[in-house]
Amino acid sequence: MDNNLKTLAAKAKTFAPEMMQPPYSGITTFFGAPCQRETSGLDIALVGVPFDLGVTNRSGTRMGPREIRNQSRLVGVYNHYSRMSPFADCRVADLGDVPFQTTYDLKEAQSDIESFYRRISSAGALAISAGGDHSITYPILKGLAPKEKVGLIHFDSHCDTSPPFHGSGLHHGCPMRNAVEAGLVDPERTLQIGIRGTAELLWQFSYDSGIRVIHIEELYELGIRKVISEIRNRVGDGPVYISFDIDCLDPAFAPGTGTPVVGGMSSFEALQLLRGLYGLRVIGGDLVEVAPPYDCGGITALAGATIMFEILCLAAASRSGAAK
Repeated sequence: MDNNLKTLAAKAKTFAPEMMQPPYSGITTFFGAPCQRETSGLDIALVGVPFDLGVTNRSGTRMGPREIRNQSRLVGVYNHYSRMSPFADCRVADLGDVPFQTTYDLKEAQSDIESFYRRISSAGALAISAGGDHSITYPILKGLAPKEKVGLIHFDSHCDTSPPFHGSGLHHGCPMRNAVEAGLVDPERTLQIGIRGTAELLWQFSYDSGIRVIHIEELYELGIRKVISEIRNRVGDGPVYISFDIDCLDPAFAPGTGTPVVGGMSSFEALQLLRGLYGLRVIGGDLVEVAPPYDCGGITALAGATIMFEILCLAAASRSGAAK
C-alpha cells in the first residue's frame, strides 16, 4: 500500500505531505489537502463555514468545520468504491474558513458568505463546503451565481422550505425555499430525501412548488436502487448541487446535531445513495449541521467527513470527466 500511495502522490495534481502521514500529525486540513488562500489555479476549493446564527434549536455547528477537518484525516485520500482519488486529476486545496465581518447579524454574515463564494466562482473553481448550519446553503448558491437554474439533491430530515418565523426568513429552516424563490434552484429538478418528523407542517412550499419529497418511509419502501434511479431521471444531465444535512442520518449514527430526528437512515445507506450519483454534473455541495458539543467520540463528525469526501469525489469525477 505504501508503494501505491507513493505512486499516487507522484502522479497526482494535488499533493501535501500530510496526505501520507499519520492522521494525528501535521497541520489539520480537509483530508490532508494543501492549505492556500488564493483561488487561482484550483479545480475544487474545500471551505469551512463556522457559522450557526441561523439555528432554531441547539447551537454548536459553528464548531463543525474544525472537527470535520480533524476527522477527515481518518477518511484519507482514496475512494475504494469508485477506485479513484479526487486529488489525482483535480487541483484541490483547503481555502480555510469564510471570514466574517460580523457574527451577530444574520443578514450581514450571509452577505460575507456570498462574497467569499463569488470569489471562488469567479476563479472557475467548484466548492465543497463544511458547515455550519443549513442557512449557509442559500448564500453559497447565490455566490456560486449559476448561469442557469441548478438541480438540487437535498438529504435531510427537514425540507427547509418553511416560511419566515421567529422574525427571520433567513434561518436554517428555509434556505431551499429562498433558493427556489430567488431563481437559483429548479424545483422540477429537485429532490428532498429522508424527510420525517413533526416539522412536516412547515413544508407545504415543497409540494406546491413541485419539489419531489421522499419521506424516509418511502425510501425504505422503494429501496435504494429505485430512489437512485428516480434521482438520476429527475435531475437529468443539467448542473446539480448536493446538500447533505447530517440529521438525515438517524441519531444513532449522528447524535451531534442541533435538531436530531429519530428514524433516519444509516451512514451506510447514505453512502450507497451518494455512490449512485456518479456521472451526474455535480457543480458543488455541502455537508452541514455537525454540532461537536453534542457528539459522542467524534462519530458525527467522522460520518460528516466521510459524506463530504463522497461529495468531493462526485464533484472531482464530474470536473475531470472521469465519472464512473
